[in-house]
Amino acid sequence: MNLQTTYLGLNLKNPLVVGASPLGDKLDRARQLEDAGASAIVFHSLFEEQIKRDAEATEFHTTSHAESSAEATSYFPLQDEFVHGPDEYLAHLSKAREALSIPVIASLNGVTPGGWLEYAKRIEEAGADALELNLYHVPTDPAESAAAVESRLIQTVEGLHSHIKIPLSVKLSPYHTAPVHFTNQLVKAGARGLVLFNRFFQPDIDIELLEASPRLQLSESTELLLRLRWLAILEGQCEADLALTGGVHNTQDAIKSLMAGATVIQLVSSLLRHGPSHLSSLLESLQDWLTQHEYESIAQLRGCMSLKHCPDPAAYERGNYMRILQGWRM
Repeated sequence: MNLQTTYLGLNLKNPLVVGASPLGDKLDRARQLEDAGASAIVFHSLFEEQIKRDAEATEFHTTSHAESSAEATSYFPLQDEFVHGPDEYLAHLSKAREALSIPVIASLNGVTPGGWLEYAKRIEEAGADALELNLYHVPTDPAESAAAVESRLIQTVEGLHSHIKIPLSVKLSPYHTAPVHFTNQLVKAGARGLVLFNRFFQPDIDIELLEASPRLQLSESTELLLRLRWLAILEGQCEADLALTGGVHNTQDAIKSLMAGATVIQLVSSLLRHGPSHLSSLLESLQDWLTQHEYESIAQLRGCMSLKHCPDPAAYERGNYMRILQGWRM
């Protein structure tokens, strides 16, 4: 059975990739993931704010009147709260590249063009095989239009692409107005791959303390549906490799993702829950399913359920929408 795939120009032994997370922070764990079958690993993100602050050598601070806001910048972690600062990140990346035989993909998290993008050169020099840019941004300015937001993000991708020679992927939010148009603009700006989707931090409210309550919630299989929909829409309409992240926890989830058009599947929550051995189990059961259904390769399966096989995807979407609503009976 041929499980090989190509992502960002990298030849991978299978489509299961370790997504950006603390899973790669220690070399011993990274080796365990490789031994379990991971075809590549994405390191956790360095934030634009980290790089700027490190370059300026100043402590992060805010004015006192902002301290009561849930969005106050004082909520940003102190430098020593990060597992790796910018210099440590480079050193760890270099060591991992030497220790692992699978591709290592670095990650940056930022949304504005600027000098921090120069850091991408150092990431490339440290040995990263590719770079993933996480465009995590929650627009809250009523004066900024959707077009202005997307224009700034496109400029950020253009700027980053101009600084590096290694392939670039972009991790996206699902909340853009016209995703097909926007993703094609990102590809023109230099993105070779797209990662669908980042998971926004959703703060709860402590009704006694009257403050936002941070909470880490791992993904569930129910989150897969949104990603399957947009994978199926983008497959064939966007000239980029498509990675899915969020919601893949079992073999059925993985098969659906590949059918919708995923080039690779990035795993995080399922590995945090079950450990590296979960990778081995997924790969074994995926191979068994493919054999039972007489597939000879991942390539035969990929995209078979995407909307490019439908002559009018828009009509197909509306037709199913109407059918579902009419099917509900009181």
